[in-house]
Amino acid sequence: MSFLSSRRQSLQSEAAAEQLQLDTRRQFLRSCATGLGATWMAQQQLSQQQALASGQGGGFHLPTAKAKRVIFLHMIGAPSQLELFDYKPELQRFDGQDCPQEFLENGQFAFIQGTPKLLGPIYDFKQYGESGAWVSEQLPHFQKVVDKVCFVKTMQTDQFNHGPAQLMVQCGQARIGYPSIGSWVTWGLGSENEDLPGFIVLLSGGRQPRVGKALWGSGFLPSVYQGVQCRSKGDPVLNVSNPDGVSRDEREATLKALDRLNAINHQAFGDPETLTRMKQYELAFRMQVAVPDAMDLSQESAAIHEEYGVEPGKESFANNCLLARRLAERGVRYIQLYDWGWDTHGSNASEALEKGFVNKCRQVDRPMTALLNDLERRGMLEDTLVVWGGEFGRTSMAENRGGVKAPFKGRDHNPNAFTFWMAGAGVNVGTTYGETDELGYQVAHSPVQLRDFHATMQHLLGIDHNKLVYPFQGLDQKLVGVKPARVIEELLA
Repeated sequence: MSFLSSRRQSLQSEAAAEQLQLDTRRQFLRSCATGLGATWMAQQQLSQQQALASGQGGGFHLPTAKAKRVIFLHMIGAPSQLELFDYKPELQRFDGQDCPQEFLENGQFAFIQGTPKLLGPIYDFKQYGESGAWVSEQLPHFQKVVDKVCFVKTMQTDQFNHGPAQLMVQCGQARIGYPSIGSWVTWGLGSENEDLPGFIVLLSGGRQPRVGKALWGSGFLPSVYQGVQCRSKGDPVLNVSNPDGVSRDEREATLKALDRLNAINHQAFGDPETLTRMKQYELAFRMQVAVPDAMDLSQESAAIHEEYGVEPGKESFANNCLLARRLAERGVRYIQLYDWGWDTHGSNASEALEKGFVNKCRQVDRPMTALLNDLERRGMLEDTLVVWGGEFGRTSMAENRGGVKAPFKGRDHNPNAFTFWMAGAGVNVGTTYGETDELGYQVAHSPVQLRDFHATMQHLLGIDHNKLVYPFQGLDQKLVGVKPARVIEELLA
């Protein structure tokens, strides 16, 4: 062998040894970076589960918890509080007059320009129940259950466009990428039924919210905590049924093989999301039996169908309210209903307060009333928190696009004041919190920021909103954000 050949072989051997050393170092660092991180996360999750089982709640669970589950009814598009719950006779007196300039100077509107006219409530109001709550004629069923709820008349947000405002209500942030309330709750408390998702979403109204699935996403939390969308028409979950020619035994064998491959992948790379994926596959397999049973409305009596006003085989808010009760019975922790179609600008008949709004009221009045009565009758209202609301309120003035009066009566977006109601576990029912000004445009006293409302919801579930945190982007992230939030004691029983 020549000297050059010998030298070349020697250099190649040295390079190979050096590369092996580098590869080994990279493998070691990679294993440390992800493997130890995965081990730490697994230990944290195990500690949290053990603490929850023992009632400790991982340091954030309060022994005074009243609610075990939540049913949140979000009216997408923002219903007019001035035609439902916030009665303003002074606004009726000034109907048709120019809007006060102070309303316009710092106002944020989607379409109003120039000087609009004030618009009085276009439906009659009366007081109902021992609480004397004011309710519109458009909710004849709900009028009978006002003593079961607590009205919050002074909700506020800093967003006046639908998408960001919906994110604020559901995620506490106006930007996509943050966990929804349901994800926070199920991450903190888990689920009571291992065969069903802890967080289920039901849609009605014919379309998704503007920002879509971001409203029930898990953000930076593990993806197993994202909401699972179910349907009241067709297969309850897309692809929940096995394909033609595939038996349940064959599907189980396939998933076991996939599970082994994922286990090998996790052992090599230590990515915690691999464990999440494995859990999701296992849950999906169990859901093939549990979900169709839970979503089968034919199991309910004719009297229940009549009470809710359900339409078997169709997508409807009524169907979803009954499904929400069935899911709550089965231990689902967080049930989110979205009902689209409440954007009452008045630019066309479907959006007008005289037509589209009336149809929406008719669609939700009976089922949301039946839900409260049904939960109470079954002894479930005492540990179920029910929340109703939109993403912002509606203006005291009629909308005029470009200074031109719309052909139908409608109102623009108003982030300054809107109404939520709450019922059930630990809520100070038969009361009203806060008051708007005489024209229903601004808060007169006792404003409620969304972060305060979220803190109160978490408190009712036994969660300390300052302790349920997740490290992300250098911050201990919380549902309530970085600004101080408070539990509103007056809303608690």
